[in-house]
Amino acid sequence: MGRIFFLLLGFGLSVAGGVSMIMYVNIMAAGLKFVEYVKFLSKKGNCYLFVLGLIMISLSIYYPQPRKNK
Repeated sequence: MGRIFFLLLGFGLSVAGGVSMIMYVNIMAAGLKFVEYVKFLSKKGNCYLFVLGLIMISLSIYYPQPRKNK
């Protein structure tokens, strides 16, 4: 049950961060280069949600589940 919670929480965080990153793509239309865009994203806190969400998703999928001894 906890793994599903962290999977869904990570999915929500990565969607929120991904939408923010796509929203900031409009800055490139103002004349910024791709390197400047990446530097701008690294200063924004809500874009770290994408990375945090991907880490949570991968941990919830690949982290080994403890075995129950009977």
